[in-house]
Amino acid sequence: MITFESLEENLKFLVLEVENQLTLTFRLLNDADPDLLEKVSAKDDYVDNLKAIIENECFSRLHGDAGKGSDDIRTIRASHAIAVNLERIADYCVNIARQTEYLIDFNHLHQSNFQEMFTLIQSSIEQVLPALKKQNLPQALRICRSEQQLDKLYKENFDWIMARLRTGHFVEDLITTLFIFRYLERIGDSLLNIGEALIFAATGERIKIEQFDALKEVLASPGLEETLTGAEFKSIWGSRSGCRIGRVDMAEGAPAAAQGLYKEGVRAKIRKEKENIELWEKIMPGLAPRILAYRENTDKATLLVEFFEGRTLDSIILGNDDRTLQAAMAALEKTLGEVWQRTRREQATPTDYMGQLKARLGTVRRVHPGFMRSWKAIDQLEIRSSEDLIDRCAAIEQAHPAPFGIQIHGDFNANNVIFNPDSGRINYIDFHRSRQADYIQDVSVFLVSNFRMPVFEPSLRQRLNDVIKRFFAFSADFARNHGDADFELRMALALARSFYTSTRFELNQDFARDMFTRAHYLMEKVLTHSEAASAFRLERQVLYY
Repeated sequence: MITFESLEENLKFLVLEVENQLTLTFRLLNDADPDLLEKVSAKDDYVDNLKAIIENECFSRLHGDAGKGSDDIRTIRASHAIAVNLERIADYCVNIARQTEYLIDFNHLHQSNFQEMFTLIQSSIEQVLPALKKQNLPQALRICRSEQQLDKLYKENFDWIMARLRTGHFVEDLITTLFIFRYLERIGDSLLNIGEALIFAATGERIKIEQFDALKEVLASPGLEETLTGAEFKSIWGSRSGCRIGRVDMAEGAPAAAQGLYKEGVRAKIRKEKENIELWEKIMPGLAPRILAYRENTDKATLLVEFFEGRTLDSIILGNDDRTLQAAMAALEKTLGEVWQRTRREQATPTDYMGQLKARLGTVRRVHPGFMRSWKAIDQLEIRSSEDLIDRCAAIEQAHPAPFGIQIHGDFNANNVIFNPDSGRINYIDFHRSRQADYIQDVSVFLVSNFRMPVFEPSLRQRLNDVIKRFFAFSADFARNHGDADFELRMALALARSFYTSTRFELNQDFARDMFTRAHYLMEKVLTHSEAASAFRLERQVLYY
């Protein structure tokens, strides 16, 4: 266990200095004393130096002592974030002080309500060190919520200033006063950052105050009443769709149903996921998680669902337990067979693989600017551009819809499938893209989600190839048994889409280019096929690395 005496001392000095800056700035706004302006400005370098000392100490502790525990690391990281934001608050004090040089008459400032904002800021700063030392979550939350109170006070003063500006009098002083309030409002943003750093120190998770408030609402649902301090947050992370996800374990003695997966994000996405989970419960009860609670506000929504015990399929594939892997694949095939049979609708179902690809080209090129082939000609050999290949394949795709539709998962990556070795059950998670469509969409996404795992150790790569081979054979059997004659042609287009768009998640240039090249090979193969679509054969080697 490392000691933090010097770090605590320097943080204390920094807090004291920021409190002093706030006091001097407040006095300056009240007294209009130019000597106070000089004092505020003079302390700026000292505050910067203190922040630099703390920053250096935090970095040296993180990298120089192998005996640190997780609590130590959290404290160090939180201390660094706190120091950065305290220094920022001190800078805002300097900015406020310098604005007073532009005031002709302090009377308009004195008629506003800056006093309440200063009182709230100083009260919050006083709570920082006690909250860090005791890892006090309620204090951390109070500091966070001071930002909301400051925003409210800023809006009240903003409206007051705007009303006066409309009269056309004292415009310069009123605009300067508005700038002063804007800096006070920005201090609230720094206090929010400090509060969230303190939450991290207390819980070990990077969670924002909005997530706490949203979680508090869902836990207030009937049967889930529980205080936030009785909950433990685990593995809270951000998904690529922008949602926040995490596991919530309630305190000992809480209802068993309160062990859940918490998801917060854009209201439309979370609402769609809720609706899809409800649909899947009707299609195949128990495959999707039960909804424990749901809340939405103006632009965000929060969902608490059942947490499935088990392992994601990707972790099983990359493990060394062949028996579990074989059991998981058998369970997956059985589950998919039932889903496909239950949801199959005998009507032509258009696909949009090339449209999906075109929609993601911008993101691909931001990550890999060179992943867009231009037209070339070498003697009689013509090399089509990426754009031309996609457009021509789109025309072919339009002429060959799927013969039937099924309810697809919509994001059928291996990490969205969970297998419980004890029960032998398969479960799905993450349903916001689920819809009626071509089953090949899910198949191609699953195949490429295994291919694109950045694992190159030969034995593990062979396990991935074996899974890909088995799953493709399972899907091809289903196609054959249900009269899907164009299965391999549509599969080539779907795989081209998945290979190409997957490059945006891969920074290994060689591996990403390999997927880029396979996508083009598949599109060219489709274009050069001159026989009936049912005669198209996919070269299986394109599936294996």
